[in-house]
Parts: sequence; structure tokens; C-alpha cells
Amino acid sequence: MAKTGNIQISSENMMPIIKKWLYSDKDIFLREIVSNASDAITKYKKLVTLGEAAEDEKYKITVTTDEKAGTLTVEDNGIGMTADEVEKYITQIAFSGAADFVEKYEKAGGDGIIGHFGLGFYSAYMVSENIEIFTKSYMEGAAAVHWQSDGESTYTIEECEKEGRGTKIVMHLAPEEKEFLKEFEVRSLLNKYCSFMPYEIYLNPKGTDEDKPVNTTEPLYLKQPKDCTEEEYKAFYRDTFHDYRDPLFWIHLNMDYPFNLKGILYFPKVKKQVELERGQVKLYCNQVYIADNIKEVIPEFLMLLNGVLDCPDIPLNVSRSFLQNDKQVQKIAAHITKKVADKLTELYKNDREKYENCWEDLANFVKFGCIKDDKFYDRVKDIIIYKNLAGEYRPVESFYGDEVSEEDSKSGKEPQAVYYVSDEKAQAQYVKMFKDAGLDAILCDTFIDPHFISYLEYKNPTKVRFMRIDADVAGALKEDSGEDKEIEEFFTSVLEGKNATVKTEKLKDTNVAAIVNVAEFARRMSEMNSFYRMGEEEEGVTLVVNTASPAVQALKGAEGEEKEAAAMQIYYLALLAYRRLKPEELDEFSRNQSKMIEKYLQK
Repeated sequence: MAKTGNIQISSENMMPIIKKWLYSDKDIFLREIVSNASDAITKYKKLVTLGEAAEDEKYKITVTTDEKAGTLTVEDNGIGMTADEVEKYITQIAFSGAADFVEKYEKAGGDGIIGHFGLGFYSAYMVSENIEIFTKSYMEGAAAVHWQSDGESTYTIEECEKEGRGTKIVMHLAPEEKEFLKEFEVRSLLNKYCSFMPYEIYLNPKGTDEDKPVNTTEPLYLKQPKDCTEEEYKAFYRDTFHDYRDPLFWIHLNMDYPFNLKGILYFPKVKKQVELERGQVKLYCNQVYIADNIKEVIPEFLMLLNGVLDCPDIPLNVSRSFLQNDKQVQKIAAHITKKVADKLTELYKNDREKYENCWEDLANFVKFGCIKDDKFYDRVKDIIIYKNLAGEYRPVESFYGDEVSEEDSKSGKEPQAVYYVSDEKAQAQYVKMFKDAGLDAILCDTFIDPHFISYLEYKNPTKVRFMRIDADVAGALKEDSGEDKEIEEFFTSVLEGKNATVKTEKLKDTNVAAIVNVAEFARRMSEMNSFYRMGEEEEGVTLVVNTASPAVQALKGAEGEEKEAAAMQIYYLALLAYRRLKPEELDEFSRNQSKMIEKYLQK
């Protein structure tokens, strides 16, 4: 005889929890229903190990779509339920409102079990207008039970016919949710949420040998690292992240103490991207997908990697969508960071050639990681490398000078400058002058380098200051004092209104008539203002006129317009080596050049 009753929570209280608080994505319902099925099988297997049940068939979960009937069915051959258990776990939701639930769950601490308080099952009402349960307990002599409810306040429960133990949930989908009846859509969701579940999942099986499970029950990350081959790691990467490029290398995490953590983190090939491209770190709990890139567990900079992490010890709330930010989670995040730093250090020490070959792909990741995490910087600071002008990689710390004492610092002494190149082509003239003078510089040509060198200065204030190669060429390359008041005053008068300061020096390279310097701090401020769109204030330049240049000395014997035109060309040639000319500058440069060529040919 059928029994009817009231669900012990009113729909106006239950549905807001389910639809608004518990689940941010509607399609999460399929994960919860299939996960409950997986739990049911796990419970039965536990009874088998205790000798309380017999292992007599293959464990599996079957998902069936029926567009004609409008139903989506999930069936397992797990532990099943008696009528009393259906009443307890499905009907009697032990609270009366959303506020009471939140309070009770937080006080209880939450154990992360799927279907806690039956809410995993009730997630199906996000897409269903009616749900039926057909279940039969493993207990000998137990009667099969049929339960159904439209998700409002009433339900019916009665005995029914069912072969074999287990549970079948039939979801009658609402008219607006018919997309979840399409096999392609359901397969996509199973691939997303259930691809590594521990029991085989079949979608619309035909009962033939051709039926294949949609999931992998023993993903590679569960194996011991020593049992995995290089090809297996690469194949797992391709299958999981659909990246045709092989990863650079990987870290296989496998630990049971002080917490349970397994997974594989891959370093993808990225080269010099314009901006950091977010990777995909998939988080699982007991082979059940939780979410991508959860920042409480995975530090922000590690989200540039691709990977799979499975951590049963993660304290989840009932929806499995958010993490409690507790000490255990912090320990897990710190451990993952340490393992990444250890892997990089190991590669640097044991295979320097491979490390250097991978550095262009690793550089942005490592630098970003240092900026975001001081502890990561402390672990990898000795393996941060830069190319010098000869194209050789060297640890950045090898370019630092002696530490400036506090006393010397107070008297105005600064740390030794480390010169850097941000664009080899644009700064080619400066690079040539440095090379000719036997001086060195490092190549800082990624978008993150301006931020990173500022970070290095902050971390090493008494050891290093960075200066772009065009910031103080006169200081680095002058032979001796070449002050010439006559030349300085002449250029100053010619360049009036050009936002340029004139300075004379005797440089080692006599072929260069003049060079442009821009103070490092002023240029950084200008770039920062431009980056944050705070207005582009034109930066003032210093024109360093080389008194050792024959062209400059020849100006002393010249007169009139030709002398001024020659001075302007020297200025514009120096400016061209520094940056592109503005339209009005290019126009004046071209007209001067034409006049000088004309007069030269007339002679």
C-alpha cells in the first residue's frame, strides 16, 4: 500500500538553498547524482571487505537519456536502500530553513560527504519537475521501494518490483531543461565532472561488447611515479588538456602524510607571450571533479600551469564548490608550492642545459611566482637566470655588486648598477657601444620584467639597482671629462623648446656624435603612468654630445644655417637610436636632410 506524507522542509525554504546557495552551475546536478551512485557502490564494497556482503558482479553506473519520455536516469548496483532508509536519507531533511541549515552545517564543520543531508539528491530538482527513486537494499529479504515527489511539499512511497540491489533515479525534466536529454550534452557533462570516477560509467549502453565507459577509473595520477612512463605522462596531458604540444616537464605529487594529495602538474610551452595565459588546474576529491583553479588550494601563480590535483582532505562545504580557508588548506597550498620550487631547483642543478632551453617558457611563470609569493622567491632566487650581451645565461645574482653598507648608503653611495636591454633591435646602437667598450648587460625583454626588476631591487636594496642601457650611457662609457661649454651652449640654443637638456662628454666611441639618455626613475614613472592610463607626460631627455666625435668638432668651424641644421640632424639621429620620431620631428628631419644633401652635391 502506498504511503504519502509531507517532506519535512517547505519548498519555499528548500529551493532557495538548492538554486541559489548550494550550486552556482545548474549542470552540477549530474555530478551530484552520479557521485551518490559512486558512494553507494563504495559502501557496498566496504561491506564486502567486512564479509557482510558478497562480491558477485561488476560494479557500474548507467546513465540513460530518453527524449521521448523526457527522462534522464542514473542507476547503480551499490548498497541500495530500505524503505526506512529512504525516509531517513531522502524525506527527512533535518532542518526547516536556509538560515538554520547554514548555521547547523558550519557548527558541524562539514565532512565533505556527497549527498550530505540528502542535498546532493535534491540538486536534481534544479532541472526536474518530478523525480522517482527505485531502490532495493542489499539486505536479504528487503523489499524494493518506489519513492516519488514533484519537489513541492508531498511525496509517495510504496513497495515495487526491482531486480537486483541498487538504486535507480529517474528525473522527469522540466520543459525548459530538455537540453539535458541530448546524449551529446550529457556525455560532455560526464566528461567534465566524472571522467576519473572510480567505477565505470556507461551512457546509453546497447548491451554489446562495443559499449565503452565514458570515464577512466584509474587515472595516471593514482599510480606510483616509478610505474609511469614518459609516453603515459604525455598521453594523459594530451587527453586531459587537449594540447597538441608536449609539456616541458611535469611534477607527480604522491603523498599520504601529513595529508592525502595526489596529482600531476605540467609545465606547458608558452614562450614569450604578451600576457600570462591562465592554465587549467583541475581539482578533484576522491576522483570527483570539484572545480578549476580554486585559489585557496592552488596559489595564483601556479594557475599558469596545467594539472590535476586530487585531495580527499580538502574541507568542502555541501556544494563542493567552495573551500574553507583553514590551516589544512594553507598547508596543502604551501606544500604544492614547495614541490614546484624543488622540481625547478632539481632541474637547474642536474640538467642545466634542459633548464636553459626551457627558460623562455618558464621565465614569466617563475618571475610572476616570485612577485606573488616571497617564500617561492626565497626558494628559487638562486636559479633565476638572464641572458647577457653574449647570449649566455647567468644567474641574475651574479651580476650584483658588493653590498653597500648602511653607513655608505647614508652618505649617498648607491649599489652597483646592473644595465639591461629591453629591446635589442631598438637599442642596437647602445648595445654596440657597450660591447665595444667591453661592458655587459642583461636582456629583460618580457612584459613582466619591468615589474620584476623593481621587485628584485625591493628584495635586495643594498646590492643592486637596475638601469636600462640608455639611462646612463655617458656614465658607463665616457673616457674622461669632456666638458665643452661652447658646444653645450650652442646645442642648448638650437634645441630650445625641444624638452631636451644638453650635456657634453668625451665618449670612447668617436663614431657616435651624440646619444640620448633618459633618467631611469623618470622613464619608469612615465611608463607606469602610460600603463595605468594616467596621461602620457612627455619625458624629457638628456642629449649627451660626444666631444670626441670629429663631426661635433667640425661644428666649431661652421657657421649660419648649415651649422644649426647639422646640430639638429645630430640631435635627431641620437633620438632615432632611442625611439621613433614623432610626425613633426620626422618632417623636420627629412627637410633638413634634403637641404644638406642638396648643398653637398652643389659643392
